[in-house]
Amino acid sequence: MAPWALLSPGVLVRTGHTVLTWGITLVLFLHDTALRQWEEQGELFLPLTFLLLVLASLLLYLAVSLMDPGYVNVQPQPQEEIKEEQTAMVPQAIPLRHCRHCLVLPLRARHCRECRRCVRRFDHHCPWMENCVGERNHPLFVAYLALQLVVLLWGLYLAWSGLHFSQPWGLWLRSSGLLFATFLLLSLFSLAASLLLASHLYLVASNTTTWEFISSHRIAYLRQRSSNPFDRGLTRNLTHFFCGWPSGSWETLWAEGEDEEEEGRSQAV
Repeated sequence: MAPWALLSPGVLVRTGHTVLTWGITLVLFLHDTALRQWEEQGELFLPLTFLLLVLASLLLYLAVSLMDPGYVNVQPQPQEEIKEEQTAMVPQAIPLRHCRHCLVLPLRARHCRECRRCVRRFDHHCPWMENCVGERNHPLFVAYLALQLVVLLWGLYLAWSGLHFSQPWGLWLRSSGLLFATFLLLSLFSLAASLLLASHLYLVASNTTTWEFISSHRIAYLRQRSSNPFDRGLTRNLTHFFCGWPSGSWETLWAEGEDEEEEGRSQAV
């Protein structure tokens, strides 16, 4: 591996996240917080649980940031085979989507300029992970947000427990300034994680993506429809997202939604 590869954005971002995570954890242990008091009293269950949650959130972060988000396979194949496969899969009412970089583009996929690949069920490119969030890693991304929010809120409580305002201002700033800065940082991260988790749970419940929600007026298969063609109801949406069931192509779901609308119109007439 070339030395300059160690300075790539992905390595720098993941290293920064790891250092920041353990740095904040160390600050909470070194100051007079509830975490340190539990440790001094010999009550090790809660400190160990906190450390395990921090470790689990970090491992989940690395898993989401390093795994394949669902890249579209661009293995060279004869043009006739690609055309026949896509024609059989996509109903004739739906025009084939093309990417100038990755040939035929499946429904709900999008080309990411940062990753330079097309990603299935593209949600967004996350700069904090330096990876796309797509069909394969989106469930783990939501799980990471939930676990990270638990760790942040617990860390916020621990930081607050160590802030004692009875000392003179100058002495307090020298003894608790770093802890107070950590408290402000954890507050900011907790707010961001809460908003992200709430928005993604809403999108998952309606079976849509961030890209589709924001750019529906620019997406060919959505801009002429009044409702989301992929919404199968709350239970089926959640089951499909977290468990991968029922399986099936997005083109099929789109066509089923199209048939249901046509049937509804005929019954209304």
